[in-house]
Amino acid sequence: MQKRTLGNSNLEVSALGLGCMGLSFAYGPAMEKSQAIALLRTAFERGITFFDTAEVYGPYVNEELLGEALAPIRDQVVIATKFGFEFGGDGKQQLLNSRPEHIRAVAEASLKRLNTDVIDLFYQHRVDPEVPIEDVAGTIKELIAEGKVKHFGMSEAGASTIRRAHAVQPVTALQSEYSLWWREPEAEIFPTLQELGIGFVPFSPLGRGFLTGAVNATTQFASDDFRSSLPRFTPEARKANQTLVELIGRIAQQKGATSAQIALAWLLAQKPWIVPIPGTTKLNRLEENIGGAAVDLTADDLRAIETALSSVEVQGDRYPAHLQKRQGR
Repeated sequence: MQKRTLGNSNLEVSALGLGCMGLSFAYGPAMEKSQAIALLRTAFERGITFFDTAEVYGPYVNEELLGEALAPIRDQVVIATKFGFEFGGDGKQQLLNSRPEHIRAVAEASLKRLNTDVIDLFYQHRVDPEVPIEDVAGTIKELIAEGKVKHFGMSEAGASTIRRAHAVQPVTALQSEYSLWWREPEAEIFPTLQELGIGFVPFSPLGRGFLTGAVNATTQFASDDFRSSLPRFTPEARKANQTLVELIGRIAQQKGATSAQIALAWLLAQKPWIVPIPGTTKLNRLEENIGGAAVDLTADDLRAIETALSSVEVQGDRYPAHLQKRQGR
């Protein structure tokens, strides 16, 4: 697989990474451990060198899984993890916390769970309005100086916050949602990243599975599937948004590719510093996604997609109201 460099940093990764959350969390029961390890190692064998996790995935068990699976190849992969939450009294409620002492505690704990002596890319998972971003960036600067972290990342941050953080410690990558059905970052975020030399890592690049065509209005989600709580995944919204899926499907058929591959190829074609991180628990889907990096969309293809997309209005918010306030500060 081709490599890409995240912004002006020297952090080189595979053109597609692997989002690992779903192996342990959010989309139903956790994968059986030996199968998850096999999938992670197969991903590496197929050319993926960039693996994304967080302490909240599980919580904790996703980092432990990566620590075990990637130990034999640790010097050949890039591991990204995240700080920025603590857990409420029930052990599940996620409360924002980016205080410097908490960041340090998370770093130490993540290093142990990941079975490593350095975190390649340490993201602030969500901006904490109670902690000045300069204090957050300054803490990461110290951890980098101490050799515990290599690169600083942010997630779902707004342009002004990115600028303030970058002035203290250069930001290597921003991770936010971006796909054929969520293009908000193009307006203000992309020009900021381009100017500052920051890479972009889209999560949910396949619209949490919707853009693949595997989900429709009649799909039933289990209660432990995160999508069951999302406005964009109500039966009504899924029915309304089916037009987009049909459009992608027609383009895929013309290119001799799958819908997932078109969605990923489109992302890769937007900027040379974009590295999507699709997730999956299935080996056949892993192979399919990797194939997306080999699909070449011409300028004519991209113009045709742009024209077609202009006629589609996606229905439903990304998150329920209580989570909306954590996005895009």
